[in-house]
Amino acid sequence: MKRRQLLVGLFAVAAVATGVTSWAILSYSAAPADAKAPSSADQNLRDADTLLQAGITQQQNHDVEGADRTYRRVLELDPQNKYAWYNLGVMAHQAGRAADARAAYDKALKIDPAFPSALFNEALLVESSDPDQAGELLKRVIAADPRAGTAHLHLGRIRALQKRDKDAADEFRRAITADPSLWSQVPEEFR
Repeated sequence: MKRRQLLVGLFAVAAVATGVTSWAILSYSAAPADAKAPSSADQNLRDADTLLQAGITQQQNHDVEGADRTYRRVLELDPQNKYAWYNLGVMAHQAGRAADARAAYDKALKIDPAFPSALFNEALLVESSDPDQAGELLKRVIAADPRAGTAHLHLGRIRALQKRDKDAADEFRRAITADPSLWSQVPEEFR
């Protein structure tokens, strides 16, 4: 009797498993004909996004070589990834490779001309060598975000060096209004 119950139970399990499998196969084949599998371009973008996050983690963990390789792989998959270009610029900037940093920031800005982080970092890069260019870049940052306190602060410094004291004072005032913690960075004569 027990053997018979065991066999009936096994047959029941097999029947249920067969039914579930058949249902799954029929459901899959009944999918709309117009439903498309993701294209390789879509898959590349998803892979690039995943790699970008990995690169950011590597960069945060001070694995500069690993992050560099990862960002370059991102750009192989998605040459228009402004974040990968920007992060390559940041690493070059930190390493003192100004020409490489500027080239990477420029590539990010060709993709997105209003990318505030790239505009700001490029402005910092050229602030001492080309204050006029830095001022123009900072004005673009401020146009995108009028409350960008550090952009106002740096523009104020440039205006002070250019002996444009009224403009400098206005920019320092805007910097402090946007971010009161910047007060200590404002030159004494403009406080």
